[in-house]
Amino acid sequence: MKKHTILVTGGAGFIGSHVVDELIKSGHRVVVLDDLSGGYKENVNLKAQFVKGRITDNRLINKLFKKHSFEYVFHIAAYAAEGLSHFIRKFNYENNLIGSINIINASINHKVRCLVFTSSIAVYGANQLPMHEDMTPTPEDPYGIAKLTVEQDLKAAHEMFGLNSIVFRPHNVYGERQNIADRYRNVLGIFMNQIRHRKPLSIFGDGKQQRAFTHIADLAPVIAESIFKPKAFNQVFNIGADKPHTINELITIIGKAFGIASPKVKYFPARNEVRQAYADHSKAKKILGYKDAISLEDGVTRMAAWVRQQGVPMSKKFKNIEIQENLPSAWK
Repeated sequence: MKKHTILVTGGAGFIGSHVVDELIKSGHRVVVLDDLSGGYKENVNLKAQFVKGRITDNRLINKLFKKHSFEYVFHIAAYAAEGLSHFIRKFNYENNLIGSINIINASINHKVRCLVFTSSIAVYGANQLPMHEDMTPTPEDPYGIAKLTVEQDLKAAHEMFGLNSIVFRPHNVYGERQNIADRYRNVLGIFMNQIRHRKPLSIFGDGKQQRAFTHIADLAPVIAESIFKPKAFNQVFNIGADKPHTINELITIIGKAFGIASPKVKYFPARNEVRQAYADHSKAKKILGYKDAISLEDGVTRMAAWVRQQGVPMSKKFKNIEIQENLPSAWK
């Protein structure tokens, strides 16, 4: 396989660092761009070149593209707090939309062969189940709106300039290296943080909402290898676990992984969120060879072992909440 020069934005974060590992494993030259707002420098593969910076810094973006002549780009950087996005709308759109446009513009100007974008199942909103790629997306929060807008811009960029892209819509990804100090996103990380600090687990609503939780080891190799599968170009793929679980079921599984028969819980009023979200992955399986191999029980056990080794920092409050009205009491 020919070796390529590749940019990974968000490569110090959870999904990004695992994708970097897969690319390095294949012998590629990888540059990581990350502002370390949600990731950690120690996550970055030592064989990758690390640049600290923001995707909103257009001057830096253009400098990097000019210097390295990237052939492929994996744009994974985002602040993926779906529920919080209602209350940080300006921050959400600046980072998840405008920052993405900076990456797209530079990719067009520097003739990138393909840009891989991690979107989200959030673009579907409260759609029919299971969600599949030919549905009309109806996002219900600013995070999903931003992701869908980037998808639409990529389509326009291909039609106008010939920029190839691959869009992934992952959902509820978890595993080793997840930021478990973030109280606003990644429910498994939130629960494990609370368990390790001997706090009750926070449940919004009755806990019967359903999600399909996806271990990172099922996801990262498929994303990294997608650029070498021409049939994937200019396609959108759902990718994640097939079997949904309720939040109540998740709590039982996490408790077992930590040797706790009945974890303590604290119920809060239901948030404005989609109650059921899981997707069809037949397209990714057919074109990309995706396999949903790791069960939730096995994946949680692996993540719990990592948490025990790493220790658990205290969760931090988001400093710049823009709207206080209707903000869930658990976040105040």
